[in-house]
Amino acid sequence: MNAKQIKEVKALLNKPKNIVIVTHWSPDGDAMGSSLGLYNYLIQLKHKVSVITPNDYPSFLFWLPGNKKVIDFSKKPKPAKTLVAKADIIFCLDFNSLKRIDKLGDEVEKSEGIKFMIDHHLQPEGFAKYMLHSVKACSTCELIFELIQLMGHKKLMNKAIGNCLYTGIMTDTGSFRFPSTTAKTHKIIASLIEAGAENADIHNRIYDGNTENKIKLLGFSLSEKLKVFKEYKTAYFSLTQAELDHYKYQKGDTEGVVNYALSIEGIRFAAFFVERDGIIKASFRSQGSFDVNVFARKHFSGGGHANAAGGMSELSMDKTLQKFEELLPTYKSALNKK
Repeated sequence: MNAKQIKEVKALLNKPKNIVIVTHWSPDGDAMGSSLGLYNYLIQLKHKVSVITPNDYPSFLFWLPGNKKVIDFSKKPKPAKTLVAKADIIFCLDFNSLKRIDKLGDEVEKSEGIKFMIDHHLQPEGFAKYMLHSVKACSTCELIFELIQLMGHKKLMNKAIGNCLYTGIMTDTGSFRFPSTTAKTHKIIASLIEAGAENADIHNRIYDGNTENKIKLLGFSLSEKLKVFKEYKTAYFSLTQAELDHYKYQKGDTEGVVNYALSIEGIRFAAFFVERDGIIKASFRSQGSFDVNVFARKHFSGGGHANAAGGMSELSMDKTLQKFEELLPTYKSALNKK
């Protein structure tokens, strides 16, 4: 945002408004951390704030301050539609296209409320009047921290906001090990801990609450479902709906599985294909210069970041995997490029 826009947003937030915060389909730690971090900031300014998600999200995020106020559009569409229609301001967090929020996107598009996008993904669409956007940001939570500073309200940073923003930054940086982690990231983390963020407790809540079935599903994935193509420096996992059902899958149980493929020595490109409700969801990760955002956009109706992206396929699992494997020779030189 430029100086003029910052001044305009300050004026907008100066008096109580009806505000709606929305985030992307199947929200993750950054989506919920940024949404609830912003929520806990705005309620201090006496705004009436609602957080609406397109669908459900993992239970290991339910502890976040303000979570009980979240409305799941897929379960409560009528009250959600009313809130969006009456909103003065709609904050769109951690997504760059209204398609990323499914049917909720239609309601946001129709609303006369002022749209404000805060996001760090590539190729943002121009549906918002205001944008706080940077692909250099490690997470949307980092940008929420920046927004609070731009508004001159750093003194409002508290434990609730700190816990939310720490969660999003931690999860989107792979516990601070991805290249997106910078000196700025650590300075923000220090500020959040000073504000009361409980770093050790957050790590435990996110990573140490595994169910027995989740661990068994991971074990099955590692031992039975991993395929490695050394000549293409590629590895992938796949899980069918029947396999998920066998291990009593719950939302979030496959979080981070794709990273195990990428952790194999010599692997530069990793993928994870999972069948849910008749659709194949794909997660792509890479190391170095191989751009999975471009790959996902071109072949799997998706997108994201250069080294982390997602997509989908309406083909069967077998045909999806066949398509993926047949694409690899096309990218052999790119994947073997030093």
